Amino acid sequence: MASGSMTGASKTSQPPSGLQVWLKDTASALKELAELVLTSPTAVIGMLIVLAWVFVAIFAPLLTRYSPLEQDYKFINKPPNAQHILGTDNLGRDVWSRVAYGARTILSLGPISVFVAFLVGLVLGLPAGYYGGWVDEVVMRVLDSLMAFPTILLYMIIISALGPSPVNVVIAIAIGGSPGIARLVRALTMDIRTREYVSAAKLRGDHDITIMLREILPNCRGPLIVDFLLRIGYAAFYIGTLGFLGLGLPPPTPDWGGMVQEGHSRMIANIWPVLSATLAIVSLVIGLNMFADGLREESMRYQ
Repeated sequence: MASGSMTGASKTSQPPSGLQVWLKDTASALKELAELVLTSPTAVIGMLIVLAWVFVAIFAPLLTRYSPLEQDYKFINKPPNAQHILGTDNLGRDVWSRVAYGARTILSLGPISVFVAFLVGLVLGLPAGYYGGWVDEVVMRVLDSLMAFPTILLYMIIISALGPSPVNVVIAIAIGGSPGIARLVRALTMDIRTREYVSAAKLRGDHDITIMLREILPNCRGPLIVDFLLRIGYAAFYIGTLGFLGLGLPPPTPDWGGMVQEGHSRMIANIWPVLSATLAIVSLVIGLNMFADGLREESMRYQ
């Protein structure tokens, strides 16, 4: 009986697994994020705008009557009417359908490109801030060389070399955004590495990678979440800009920037494709920026 009770006690006193700790930390972070959002009117308005476009992107087939690629030469450059609520473009394609399906394009490429940029930024910024010395010097010189180029020029160089495609747009935005992310991660790491819990982890004999991922990175999540949201807004703007310059997604893919590029020379005859796509880009970028700014203001208030 005694051995059985000891066995049961040992089972109940086992420390939580890494997955359990990660799930608990994630739930805590999401709860904290939700509280910050709900206490900021700016963040709530921004979130509603973004969620509206997410809804349009997900349910585009149900919200549109036509395929975004369907051409009807009987209805070329028509203003809004009963059949086409935002009119048609120079090829007779329904503008609303192209806007709705274009939301899918920008809401998938934007977050994916920023996520890749964050992975690169974390890989470069964490070691640079943690170790310092020659590691920091080498990483910073590489970042400075990339940041010497204007952002849009760097994107244009990369896509001109690789060719316009969804993958290459993601690569370009990831390369252009990673230096700024790495510098932010480096600065946060240099501050957090002097904290007592990091020193305690070193005394326990934890590996440097373990310390960076389990002690430092989770304590950077507040500024990184805000920066992530802001960069999605920037990515949406740059994807639209690249589309306007003819360096975005190849036609006939529904693309807001491409719609502006195709229709800007015909604005006198038909302004609706350009106006609809421009307002879509502006509203999404404003929504993302309001969401991020509201979170930043609330997080600074509670610090």
